Amino acid sequence: MLTIRAAGLAILSALLPLSVTGQSRGHVHQRAKPSGSVASQVSAVQDRRGVTRVYYIAADEVDWDYTPQGRNRLGLPHPEAAEDESNAGKTHRIYHKAVYHEYTDATFKTLKPRPPQWEHLGVLGPLIRAEVGDSIRVVFRNNTHLAVTMHPHNVRYAKDAEGAMYNDGTSAAVKADDAVRPGATYTYIWKVPERSGPGPMDGSSIISMYHSHFVESRDINTGLIGPIIITRKGEARPDGSPKDIDREFIADFAIFDETNSWFVERNIGKQIRGARLKVSDPALREQHLLYSINGYIEGNMPMLTMHKGEKVRWYLLSNSNEEDIHMAHWHANTVTWNGMHMDTMFLGPMAMATADMVPDSEGIWLFHCHVNDHYEGGMVARYQVLP
Repeated sequence: MLTIRAAGLAILSALLPLSVTGQSRGHVHQRAKPSGSVASQVSAVQDRRGVTRVYYIAADEVDWDYTPQGRNRLGLPHPEAAEDESNAGKTHRIYHKAVYHEYTDATFKTLKPRPPQWEHLGVLGPLIRAEVGDSIRVVFRNNTHLAVTMHPHNVRYAKDAEGAMYNDGTSAAVKADDAVRPGATYTYIWKVPERSGPGPMDGSSIISMYHSHFVESRDINTGLIGPIIITRKGEARPDGSPKDIDREFIADFAIFDETNSWFVERNIGKQIRGARLKVSDPALREQHLLYSINGYIEGNMPMLTMHKGEKVRWYLLSNSNEEDIHMAHWHANTVTWNGMHMDTMFLGPMAMATADMVPDSEGIWLFHCHVNDHYEGGMVARYQVLP
């Protein structure tokens, strides 16, 4: 059941590129009482005693290496490499991308170091945390030459903080969030009411996400996506992390389609040596599909390390390509999700799922997608359970 609390016109769409371009979308309209602006109505329902968590985040252009260690770290055969001579001898898969980075302040001069426990986030943007009742204030700078945004899931926002471009009937005064132009800075305010946090069947925290929504599928394939973790009221440490969990990991199962990136000409056009770039060519597209976890392929993600008996929380995401139907699988240990024990979890496109593990099997184990094409394409990492 959908309970509508915010006034305005919102977009309702299938989060698949083929569905969006095929017009599989609609609108939900909710009438508001004439009691001020939409922004003031959202502010009026802010949970009391919450804090405002401020983040300085920029979209930056980078050269991203899907295989930073220069080789397949797993020693596994790669069936497609034997069939495709163009892949022979490849050690690094480097593509120009746009990604979110966190900075120390509003000058955007100094990158905020990523804590060691979150190095595995890879291409994902910085982690945004909140406790139910908080507000999130994101000061966003666009350092790319693209028009980009930040659109959040699960949290509550006014029309001027939605970060999505479409005809919603609002005036230009509340449209600046729809497309932050190159070099511009915009501040997004998001609220975290109870309906944004863990539900009755959830643990103390849940995963959500944010991403650019100017041209959604192309923005995400370019690299503009990041995580949000929301913790239940009263169950968070001062930094927003859940008190009852020893260790947390985030894994985004993503097939990045580099033929649907804003930088396709730069990344691929130069490789075909003057020939006409035809991104609709299925063979070309298949060659530039990157089957990744957090932007790493073939075991290049940093080792995910934990200790036997710890309370470990896994936050799982997937991207929005039509092929992004995944089966996350842990070797040797199980997780608990919605009261069920399992070692394999289904993830549809743009899925967000949270599962808990108390590891009891020591050693180094595979963590991968169990869809054969994805696994063989490199969507695999490792985790280690220490005594």
